[in-house]
Amino acid sequence: MTTTDTALGTAAYDDLAALLRGRLVTPDHADYDAVRAVYNGMIDRRPAAIAQCRDAFDVSSAIRFARQHGLEIAIRGGGHNAGGLGVWDDALVVDLSQMHSVRVDPARGTVRVEGGATWADVDHATVGFGLATPCGFLASTGVGGLALGGGVGYLTRRYGMTVDNLVEADVVLADGSLVTASESEHPDLYWALRGGGGNFGAVTSFEFRCHPVGEEGVIIGGPVLYDLADTAEVMRWYRELLPTLPEELSGWIGLLTIPPAPPFPEELWGRKACGIVWCYTGPHDRADEALQAVRSFGNPLLVGIQPMPFNILQSAFDALYPAGLQWYWRTDVFEEISDESIAVHEQYGATLPTGHSTMHLYPIDGAAERVPADATAFPFRSGGWVGVIVGVDPDPANANLISQWAKDYWTALHPSSAGGGYVNMMMEEGDDRIRAAYQDNYPRLAGVKRAYDPDNAFHINQNIKPA
Repeated sequence: MTTTDTALGTAAYDDLAALLRGRLVTPDHADYDAVRAVYNGMIDRRPAAIAQCRDAFDVSSAIRFARQHGLEIAIRGGGHNAGGLGVWDDALVVDLSQMHSVRVDPARGTVRVEGGATWADVDHATVGFGLATPCGFLASTGVGGLALGGGVGYLTRRYGMTVDNLVEADVVLADGSLVTASESEHPDLYWALRGGGGNFGAVTSFEFRCHPVGEEGVIIGGPVLYDLADTAEVMRWYRELLPTLPEELSGWIGLLTIPPAPPFPEELWGRKACGIVWCYTGPHDRADEALQAVRSFGNPLLVGIQPMPFNILQSAFDALYPAGLQWYWRTDVFEEISDESIAVHEQYGATLPTGHSTMHLYPIDGAAERVPADATAFPFRSGGWVGVIVGVDPDPANANLISQWAKDYWTALHPSSAGGGYVNMMMEEGDDRIRAAYQDNYPRLAGVKRAYDPDNAFHINQNIKPA
């Protein structure tokens, strides 16, 4: 442990360090800059200290210390948050990244996951048993952030969202106490955790249901890419086809630049395209029938559908999007892909500002649609898609370019949306956007917040203020 000159003085930090199994990293530590960095390279914040916790007692000790000394509290899991809300200037960062153990119970069909794990950790443990938990689209994403905000992914149509598969969670509250939230214990907190983000405490472990995927974990999936000029035709076909497909088959649609690297053919490198990434998780003897329509439509530039372990598809884009790139995100939920919105997609797809910048639409129909809107905190249960527009580039000099493109695209597209966004993909956008993201569930969330965090100690997030 090294100490720092702060308003608290070094002795107080020494006391905290002595309580921790993990380490306390302060600004004069050689690892400080590496430890404070988050996935979004546009974020550059300098916390007072970073408590790299090893267990729930470390988390409790750090939260109690911050409350005692009047420090802001930032909770960091995988560090993927769009707005970089896992770190904050002059805050104590409660860093869970060293807490990443995963334990699968194949007989019960569950997996127990510590709060700092990534989905790569989970998939590695579960897919070998032929199982998976609904998650996102990048293996490097943190489990905690994604799970608490909703969790849309390849398995959503078949098995629901991540929040629909949460069995229970261990949570350190604002007073440092540890509780378990489930259907039978603290059911109001359990409800709020399923979509309400990090507003209610620091989740030190989750238990999720797992489900069979493919055959012994091998699914059939991959991209189908079309010329950008075919965008309108592809989107109209896709919006009509998707609801008719078996729920074992899902596919997100996007506008993108084909990466200049294998396995893509060299003649396609750098070409703008409309693409759909498909994932079929059913029995392989029914795959040809399920995939026939998506393999045969139009004049694709590339059909890359093939068998692979689920975790390979889940991690397929991680190398393209390493930590440290500049990111600017905008998001909305869409109940339909209207002709008016397709015209907007055509316009802004043609002006993708950098090779990493993209737009995706992720399906939230099927099993996710059968959950009542008030059954979890995530309210959008009328089918449709979660949409995200991201301006991305490695060069900080392009930060304004990618941000403005994303803002303009979102402004043009927003009138066709359901009115609210997906909290996991929001930047710091203000109270009105947070309320819109929760729709009619917001007042109940504010009541749970009042019960469990009346002082709003956990406010460095998409904040729900106590009622």
